[in-house]
Amino acid sequence: MMRAWIVPFMLSALVAAPACGQKPPPLGAEPSPNAPGGKPSFSNPPLRGTPPGPGATPAPAPAPAPAPAPGASLAGKPPPLPPGSDPFGGGGGGGGRRPVSSGTGFVVAPGRLLTNHHVANGCSEMRVRPAAGGQELVATVAATDEQRDLALLNVRGNAGPPLAFRSGPEMRRGEGVVTYGFPLAGLLSSGPTLTTGEVSALAGLRDNARQYQISAPVQPGNSGGPLLDMQGHVVGVVVSKLNAQRIAQSTGDIPQNVNFAVKGGEAVEFLRRNGVEPRVAQSGAARTAAEVGEVAHPSTVFLRCMR
Repeated sequence: MMRAWIVPFMLSALVAAPACGQKPPPLGAEPSPNAPGGKPSFSNPPLRGTPPGPGATPAPAPAPAPAPAPGASLAGKPPPLPPGSDPFGGGGGGGGRRPVSSGTGFVVAPGRLLTNHHVANGCSEMRVRPAAGGQELVATVAATDEQRDLALLNVRGNAGPPLAFRSGPEMRRGEGVVTYGFPLAGLLSSGPTLTTGEVSALAGLRDNARQYQISAPVQPGNSGGPLLDMQGHVVGVVVSKLNAQRIAQSTGDIPQNVNFAVKGGEAVEFLRRNGVEPRVAQSGAARTAAEVGEVAHPSTVFLRCMR
């Protein structure tokens, strides 16, 4: 029997997650051979060169280069990060906490953010950086739904205006959608990334009625970001993708652009159950993808999980 694999989009390390009768772990939860009991390891291993083989003669150490002037860069390269910097764009956090993963969220009400359960799971606190800039904020988990893979956060401060959810009509196959989020933090742009695609199917993996299948390209770090229609209304929450490498190993074929989002209706029900009345709006005149991005920008946030 063919086994299907999906990858949720919380950025920590690039791994696969099974979706055969069990909930996939967050991206970055690859069992480490050194971890007791095969528990997930969230550490990003340092980049090191390959050690020489047996009997190899070590290469002589290069002569030290002259020290550059303070703040200068070598051969056009940017100066090194200041002490305490981390790949997620911040300085390690106080109180002994450190960032272990990152994802995306968006404002659904004053002081309230929505993201994925697997982004917020196990975090002592969340650090929030609005896409529009400004001071970094602190958020805590208010409620989660593991089955839907959703989490509601309380944020201290103004993270931006709430986005409106689409109240109707129902989404159709082939409708255009836009994702907005922070994929591959520390590798790609530190600002948000916009991608476009369509709704491919009205159900997710193995006929999961709580999800859409979408063709918009998404990467680790997009988890929890808004999926918007071409009017700028939220129609879903980006959650996972099909692992092309695993499917290719099983079938000999490489799937392309098979990604998933929790349906907007599921998110609205989750919010209302937890005391949040989100904004809703009927579908109206279509916008360009760039205009949809401008709607999403002030309301989308970069999240760092601190432990």
